[in-house]
Amino acid sequence: MRLTRFTDLALRVTMRLAVTAPGTTITTRQVAEAMAIPYTHTAKAISRLRHLGVVDARRGRGGGLELTAFGRTASLGWLVRELEGEEEVVACEGETPCPLRAACRLRGALRNAQQAFYAALDPLTVDDLVASPTGPVLLSLG
Repeated sequence: MRLTRFTDLALRVTMRLAVTAPGTTITTRQVAEAMAIPYTHTAKAISRLRHLGVVDARRGRGGGLELTAFGRTASLGWLVRELEGEEEVVACEGETPCPLRAACRLRGALRNAQQAFYAALDPLTVDDLVASPTGPVLLSLG
């Protein structure tokens, strides 16, 4: 299974916010520059993460971004499901339906693999991802 670029980006943004010192904020531009991500893509990812309750964003003087307590402890599997959606790996019923769909075993095998992928991510949190040696590297970026 391959994650979309948007999900990859959102996860990296979340990880960068996770290593920001408690009580301090960082701007969208600072995150974008540190992670070498275009500002507009970063802003879209932050908007989605904010909607999910993972990031708190405040405007104006003294504003900025901060990972929420929920964002630190939420299941990585949950977060990836929310960012990726629950679609199946293959589209058997698409614009041109697959002629094998009535007797195909591939769809079930891929669904099982997708469930195993998420099950492997379910016990992990963002805090787990930024444990040493990753956290110090994230802080050194930008």
